[in-house]
Amino acid sequence: MGNFMQITAILLCSQSWICESLTVEVDPGEDITLFCSNISSSPTQTDWFRVINGTKPSCISSMYGPEGEPSYCHGFQSEKFNMSSNVTTVFLHIKQVDLMDSGLYFCGFYIKKHTVVGSATELIIKAHEDSKDKEDSDNKKAADQLMDLMPGILGALTALLSVTVVVLAVKNRRLERASSLKLQKERNKTLGSSDLHSALLRFFPKTEQIMKATKHIAVETHVQYTNST
Repeated sequence: MGNFMQITAILLCSQSWICESLTVEVDPGEDITLFCSNISSSPTQTDWFRVINGTKPSCISSMYGPEGEPSYCHGFQSEKFNMSSNVTTVFLHIKQVDLMDSGLYFCGFYIKKHTVVGSATELIIKAHEDSKDKEDSDNKKAADQLMDLMPGILGALTALLSVTVVVLAVKNRRLERASSLKLQKERNKTLGSSDLHSALLRFFPKTEQIMKATKHIAVETHVQYTNST
């Protein structure tokens, strides 16, 4: 990141009339005031910009002349950033810096229909060792908590799998039982029809024999009766 900032500063300086480039390191939570020389001989629009990790320059604030009222661009609140100016110097005050404030800051002046870069400052926010240790400790704690939870998670998954297997087995058994009952009903229905048919076959021959015997008796009786007459 530092090499990129230096290259960017060189490019910005090569396109300007005057350029001052420097590097500033501060601790998180501190206030800092960046400044650049006012290279304009008359009141003009002055802007502060910031570049982070190769992104395009972001507008921070702007004002017209030393007596002008500063306006702040989107994402940069006046509660944290304060731009001011006098005849010789333009200032940018940043309150309670944090790691997000790191970047390359530079001011520009609108002179003869061109924006001229006046200076560039690489602002580096140093990370506290305590914060690094705390971050490492938090990461280790999170990893330990995850490892502690693993047996419970595996146990829950095992229980869920067991319940699923039991439910599927019961469901399959019910389906088999229902299929077996349906098949048994069809068999009983078929057997019932066969028994009825056999019963009819057994019944009708006997009935025919009885009718023949009755007819024969009636004929014999009629013959006897005739002879008697």
